[in-house]
Amino acid sequence: MSNEEVKDVILCENLIKIYKTSEIEVVALQGLDLSVKEGELMAIIGNSGSGKSTLLNMIGGLDKATAGKLIVDGKDLFKLSDKEIMKYKRDTVGFVWQNNARNLLPYLTALENIEQVMNIKEISKLRARALELLEMVGLSHRKNNKLTELSGGEQQRVAIAIALCNNPKLLLADEPTGAVDTKTSEKILDLFRELNKRLNLTIVIVTHDRQISRKVDRVVAIRDGRTSSEFIRKISYAEELANLNSIAATDKEDTHEELAVVDRHGRVQIPEEYMNKLGLKGVSKLKVELEDKKIVFYSSELQRGNYDGE
Repeated sequence: MSNEEVKDVILCENLIKIYKTSEIEVVALQGLDLSVKEGELMAIIGNSGSGKSTLLNMIGGLDKATAGKLIVDGKDLFKLSDKEIMKYKRDTVGFVWQNNARNLLPYLTALENIEQVMNIKEISKLRARALELLEMVGLSHRKNNKLTELSGGEQQRVAIAIALCNNPKLLLADEPTGAVDTKTSEKILDLFRELNKRLNLTIVIVTHDRQISRKVDRVVAIRDGRTSSEFIRKISYAEELANLNSIAATDKEDTHEELAVVDRHGRVQIPEEYMNKLGLKGVSKLKVELEDKKIVFYSSELQRGNYDGE
């Protein structure tokens, strides 16, 4: 399938979310733009309070945006009725949470946890599908174990199997590796890559961990309720693994190239590291000049030097 033929599974335009109480008003998203292609495996990163989990909840139909445009799998979420939203959450999206308690019941076995959320009434077909999902996540040998007998990583694999029960078009994962160690985290991310490739499943991972970017081809950074930059992989993950030397070099070399995001109004966020390095934190105005093929930002209070942005 050519790039021109790949459709957007998620399309957000000028998305705004405002939380209001009697005393305060908090703007969680302020004009966010984002598109995710069918079959893409990507991550959304940002610090606490950046708006990334708010965005995930709105894409998943758990929360409603205040204004803007939000279309998922061809469905305009602003126009869906409550009944249609329920059907959308059941049929279109699957969720994986950091807290397994949101996915799993501790007094049931791995197999029973999967069976009790499936929409299949015929027992033989129900059992066959549940076993198929356990096999898919590499846990068929633990089907009769209760959650207390499973490790944190194994519990998360059961949670992923549950998220796949109704063949969703989109899998949303909120900090899926936040409660496990580094080695287990690697295995879970490898499982996401395998499912993405085998099922052509669109997967969006929300995290504060930048190390996850090594396992995905595109990372979108959110800051202050807007997309601030994207990290695009320089070579494909498959090519990287094919090169034995690249595995050892991963910790030393950047695998991705960072690109600033320019919104429809021409607004761009300068990476926070650049602002800190140049002592521009707190500066409200910068001079902007066009120099050959570069757009150069600099402060009149500083000597103009090599901190131009392309």
